[in-house]
Amino acid sequence: MKEPLVPVIPMSHTAHIRSHRKPRRSATSSIALRAGVAGGVLSMAAAGASASANAAEPVTQTIELPTLTADMSAQVAQSAAATQQAAANYELRAERDAAAAKAATEAKKDLAEAKKKAEAKKKAAEAARKAAAERANRSTERATLSASASASTSVSAPASGSVATVIAFLKAQVGDAYVMGATGPNAWDCSSLVQAAYKQVGVDLPRVSQDQSMAGTDVPLSSIQVGDILYWGGKGSAYHVGVYIGNGQYLDAANPSKGVVIQDLSGYPASGAVRVL
Repeated sequence: MKEPLVPVIPMSHTAHIRSHRKPRRSATSSIALRAGVAGGVLSMAAAGASASANAAEPVTQTIELPTLTADMSAQVAQSAAATQQAAANYELRAERDAAAAKAATEAKKDLAEAKKKAEAKKKAAEAARKAAAERANRSTERATLSASASASTSVSAPASGSVATVIAFLKAQVGDAYVMGATGPNAWDCSSLVQAAYKQVGVDLPRVSQDQSMAGTDVPLSSIQVGDILYWGGKGSAYHVGVYIGNGQYLDAANPSKGVVIQDLSGYPASGAVRVL
């Protein structure tokens, strides 16, 4: 039996000589860098591998970097707090400035209102003073007229004439003005008109209403006749007079707004009456 044949591979004539080339480094060398920031902490890892000239597998080495952000986190927090406090201070200052401006405006408005009220009060006081002076003047005038006529409160008998003459005179004055203290011919007060009417028939009456209410003979209001003098107020202290002209009407110098008019007695009932004719 024949032995198997072993193939013979021819070798290079330099195969037995050791190579002088430098050994190859590992085909790959890797470095991995990872960085992350979480809560102000920075971490970094690096890995590298190098192969020895003759090794087939790489070697990995991890390098830990020291932590750098412990103080940085505190500083960031302090900075944020300071910024928030500054914002709060600015806001508070703005609110105070706005409140001060509003208070100044309100104070100015209140001052103007106070001045306005004071001026109105002053005008009202001046008007009241003038009204009081006018009332005092009227009272003085009435007192003077009453004093001048107080010497005679009786009525002399008429020498001639009649009630018709009195009524005709009164009606001729309708439409004339009412003026306190006036005695005609185009303006009258209540007592001067009555006095002038009866003077037409020779009856001399006192000047003022208080005294005219005391003249002649008292007449019940249920029995009054044309030509009787009507008065309002107490006898001897009457504040107004007129003359009854019949049909439930009387004629008088009423007031500044009406003047001399004819009115219904039912609308303003008299307090009493006297008869002089």
